[in-house]
Amino acid sequence: MLEAAIQYGNPVLIENIQEQLDPMLQPLLQKAVFKAGSLQMIRLGDSTIEYSNDFQLYLTTKLPNPHYPPEICVTVTLLNFVTTFDGLADQLLAVVVAKEQPEMEKKRADLVLESAA
Repeated sequence: MLEAAIQYGNPVLIENIQEQLDPMLQPLLQKAVFKAGSLQMIRLGDSTIEYSNDFQLYLTTKLPNPHYPPEICVTVTLLNFVTTFDGLADQLLAVVVAKEQPEMEKKRADLVLESAA
């Protein structure tokens, strides 16, 4: 199934990964693609298959605070979707302020943009 998705450019979702990934995924994470004639190929395990640029790999984990080795961190984009009570309270406060005092919300947005510059 993974090989077909790579060849035809379909996305793949691998759920509940742990902190150690299967070494077979390493060429995919590094996008170790090479040319064979006019085709782009990738070595996956013992086989060499055609690689589509439309292929996307998504990995998810249920680990609360995963620590991946540096060689993994430099090859992937990590997103943390953990929601905390304080984070939700801040978002709710921002919505209320924007609704009830739009000029104060505009000042806050301007300060955020100014500090980012």
